[in-house]
Amino acid sequence: MKTFFVWLICATLLLTAVLPAGTASAETTDSKSSGVKSAIVIEQETGRILYQKNADKELPPASMTKVMTLLLIFKALSQHRISLTDQVSVSEHAASMGGSQVFLEPGERMTVDEMLKAIAIASGNDASVAMAEFVGGSEKEFVKQMNQEAAKLGLKHTHFENTTGLPVKNHYTTAHDMAVMAQALARYKQVFNYTSKYEDYLRQNTDQKFWLVNTNKLIRTYPGADGMKTGFTNEAKYCLTATAKRNGMRVIAVVMGAASPKERNSEIAGLMDQAFAGYTTQKLLDKGRLVASRPVDKGNPAHLSIVTGQQAVLLLKKGDEAGTTTKKTVINKNLQAPIRAGTVVGYYQISKKGRTVSKTPLVAGENVKRAGWWQLFTRVTVSILTR
Repeated sequence: MKTFFVWLICATLLLTAVLPAGTASAETTDSKSSGVKSAIVIEQETGRILYQKNADKELPPASMTKVMTLLLIFKALSQHRISLTDQVSVSEHAASMGGSQVFLEPGERMTVDEMLKAIAIASGNDASVAMAEFVGGSEKEFVKQMNQEAAKLGLKHTHFENTTGLPVKNHYTTAHDMAVMAQALARYKQVFNYTSKYEDYLRQNTDQKFWLVNTNKLIRTYPGADGMKTGFTNEAKYCLTATAKRNGMRVIAVVMGAASPKERNSEIAGLMDQAFAGYTTQKLLDKGRLVASRPVDKGNPAHLSIVTGQQAVLLLKKGDEAGTTTKKTVINKNLQAPIRAGTVVGYYQISKKGRTVSKTPLVAGENVKRAGWWQLFTRVTVSILTR
């Protein structure tokens, strides 16, 4: 027996010496996100990655697909192509959607506002398809627009086959790409009127009153949480694209492939806790701040007001001083009419110790039409006479 215990102690010491100790590397052995297939955390304004694990791994997103669906809907609202009070008629195709649904009937009519509640709160597949048909003319055309928007956002590992996330071949994205989509959606502040609600109702004042309960339980349990979209299928497992805001800083966290809702929520909460504990933001310029005015070739008006397309923000590790920063405004040369308001025409860059730490898009502050021949003739004449 004595010999056995001596052998056991030696074996234990040997194993302790051979097995590697844990490290502090956030991207390799951090306890957070260890149980999920992929994860990422970014700061919303700068897009800076604060943590990532397998962030470019292509995976099925399940109902997180609806982040892109919502993005295109809010884009249409901002461009006044649709309004919240518009009536949306439900097709046979939309009403036939399985999975998460609000049980829309063929021919039933709801406002865009009600449809947004159904999508953002209850993850209604039927409402998603109804809105896709309303905005795009057909679900097929809307899906085409989803993929076009993904390309505009520079997403290299995303492809959509439907608006809902129901399982289908060749429908995939990554944690990184989901974070970028969520970042773009978060710029439409109106979206939080829907994603931040824990419960609401459809068909108010009718016999078919329908209770909506948010599939994202962090809305109720995590301080500052106000979005954005859960997802689950047998293939995708439990996924969540979440966002929260504290002390003026918004973070976006994505986990894909968690084993359970509890693990999904716990991992997201831990990742956001680390972000809020480690970083803070300093606002430099408000969105819409006039930065410059530049001439536009053959433009009406002749000069374009150039403004910040979003807040200019400096992201800092807590405890770090802002220090000396270098500010630079870069604007495209030879601006040509026509130019649509909101078109990106340059950027406002902040550098620290030779490294770019903030890059804010600069956009056209108004529409610039192409000047008519008489306007151009008058300008040339005035220019000659005033030399």
